[in-house]
Amino acid sequence: MAKNLLIVESPAKAKTIEKYLGSDYQVLSSYGHIRDLPKSGLNIDVEKNFEPTYEIPVDSKKTIAALRKAVKGKTVLLATDEDREGEAISWHLCQALKLDPGTTKRIVFHEITKQALLDAVNNPRKVDINLVNAQQARRVLDRLVGYELSPVLMKKIRRGLSAGRVQSVAVRIIVEREREIEAFVAKSSYKVVAEFDLKKDGLLIAELKDKLATKKDAQEFLESLISAEYSVGSLEKKDGKKSPPPPFTTSTLQQVASNKLGFSVRQTMVVAQKLYEAGKITYMRTDSLNLSSTAIAQAEKTILSNYGEQYLKTRHFKTKSAGAQEAHEAIRPTDFSSEKGSSDSREQKLYQLIRARALASQMSEAKTERTTVIIQNNKNDAKFVAKGEIIVFDGFLKVYGKMTDDTILPPLNVGQKIENTRVSARSVFDKPPARYTEASLVKKLESEGIGRPSTYAPTISTIQYREYVEKASREGAPRDVDIINLVNNKISSETEQENFGVEKNKLFPTDTGKIVTDFLVKYFPDIVDYKFTVRAEEEFDKIAEGKMKWNSMISEFYKPFHKLVLASEDISRQDASQAREIGKDPKSGKPVIARLGRYGGMIQIGQAEDEQKPKFAPLPEGSTIDNVTLEQALEMFKLPRDLGKTADGEEVTTNIGRFGPYVKYGDKFVSIKDEDPFSITPKKALELIDEKKKADKEKVIANFEDVNIQVLNGRFGPYITDGKTNVKIPKDIDPKKIDVKAATKMLKEKTKKTKK
Repeated sequence: MAKNLLIVESPAKAKTIEKYLGSDYQVLSSYGHIRDLPKSGLNIDVEKNFEPTYEIPVDSKKTIAALRKAVKGKTVLLATDEDREGEAISWHLCQALKLDPGTTKRIVFHEITKQALLDAVNNPRKVDINLVNAQQARRVLDRLVGYELSPVLMKKIRRGLSAGRVQSVAVRIIVEREREIEAFVAKSSYKVVAEFDLKKDGLLIAELKDKLATKKDAQEFLESLISAEYSVGSLEKKDGKKSPPPPFTTSTLQQVASNKLGFSVRQTMVVAQKLYEAGKITYMRTDSLNLSSTAIAQAEKTILSNYGEQYLKTRHFKTKSAGAQEAHEAIRPTDFSSEKGSSDSREQKLYQLIRARALASQMSEAKTERTTVIIQNNKNDAKFVAKGEIIVFDGFLKVYGKMTDDTILPPLNVGQKIENTRVSARSVFDKPPARYTEASLVKKLESEGIGRPSTYAPTISTIQYREYVEKASREGAPRDVDIINLVNNKISSETEQENFGVEKNKLFPTDTGKIVTDFLVKYFPDIVDYKFTVRAEEEFDKIAEGKMKWNSMISEFYKPFHKLVLASEDISRQDASQAREIGKDPKSGKPVIARLGRYGGMIQIGQAEDEQKPKFAPLPEGSTIDNVTLEQALEMFKLPRDLGKTADGEEVTTNIGRFGPYVKYGDKFVSIKDEDPFSITPKKALELIDEKKKADKEKVIANFEDVNIQVLNGRFGPYITDGKTNVKIPKDIDPKKIDVKAATKMLKEKTKKTKK
């Protein structure tokens, strides 16, 4: 029988650890957090030094009962993750299992390997109450902000809203970037490119060093080059080098996995967690760039074995970020020699990325040769420039992959005459600030010191879940591009169209996100102030180091914050919701208002206090409360449109709802996402209705109306339903032969299994 009980958070982690520890150790999981603040109520005694009241959730009670039974007569080792959250889980386990935190063994390791586990077991410590208090301070502060501020948003703006300390700052960052983009005015200039025919050596492309301001300037410049002769004015070659990036931290892993693999931030952390728990990589929540001497030795051996001595260059990276919380090691493979991390394709892709990055960090620089050619002419002082770069020695790129392709210039000599075939001046436009992706938002949060590695993924998921921000792609819009060509000493002009403003998987603030941000900036500036959020993180660090009491930190924040909450009673709903009057309705003379509704932005004609109820319509697609025009708004009130009746006498109308445009017949609906509700014809609407009716008819195999049971064709095959419970019909049973008795029996059996 095992003498020792080792407790971790995750069953997968427990399973991996059991492989390395002998029969003297029983390894069990707490299944994550086993105590927390109750979901409802504040549960923080403000009068008693902000003392929190914790509870064991219903889902954890069986786990705790099993662990209480298991600890009897055993030496307990708490092996939760090596960060503040992991330390807090260990402390909560002590409280729930009635263990003494002063004597219970706490072990930490940043990789699940046999040696790391044995080292940890042989060097236990106590639960670090300073780390626990730092996590407790974060939890209490976030609960106070959410519990007191969310009701203010619900009362003053709209039901169902909520606020969060870090999340609200992240939304502000995205809103402010959107406002920068909206205010941006694109200026055009002209980029001039020349083509030179080098016969057997191919084509040389060179660009004028400076852009030209106007079309007139471009026209005059090309005219000045008529009958010009060109030659190589200078040719310069320089040796260059590219150094490898450091191994991954949490932040850089999230960014590179997004850019190279297309992973969301949350997906990256989920996949990395699985690799860690399987013992394939080190702990994935870290700010550190450090690699242990053992890891560097492993990497050195792998590089020498696979690539040779010329590819090896040992490096020690220093962590630059202030207040790094989990400063143990960078993310790396536990075994550098292993190219296989998992049979799961996503896990393997991420593992390869982590291994390549860590291995590359210990490899030689890539050596390059850069060539710059200046081309002059005999008509003016203009200089055309061509640049090329080739990799002379690939170094770390052997593992990490090329960052750019070689740009090879043809052989040239100073003074060499070259033949021009075309000079083109093309209008180009300044680009607005880029919208954030998940990856670039992580970079911004990290650079501002907002949050920590463990908070990035949940923060970005939360602001999307709350519908303050949406991740979306936009098709862009066409615009004209002027082109002036000089070919065979003749000038011609043409106009092309290009698509601009194309966005892929970018973060856009919703109308709700904008209004909530503006409200918080105006009435609760500290909550969304970057400096306040950064200062809070710095104070959490001081608590973790034992240099500050957590209760004092909370008290200093809470008193002025609570005064603002009380003062918010005087804020009017109209001021808070920032409803925008965009004009008058020409028919009624009533104001037309763009405002926030239950499901986001909407338009309203008239006021709530008018005799007649206001009319409502959704915002036109692509517009926002900030930019919708009166003309666009009035167009929306042409809906619903009457399209006649069906053959059965059902009235047919078309409109736009929460989920997009639709046709309604009787009390049923047909989605018409590919049609315009303003122009769809009665004929087309009836065709779509007939298709819907046919599909509905084919869907119903049997209908036992007396007992409200149906046999239906579903997306994944035939099934039985009573509206609450669904039962899939086995392949060996003909759904057409199922009677009411058999259907009722199958539903009852499914209900019994569900209850068990």
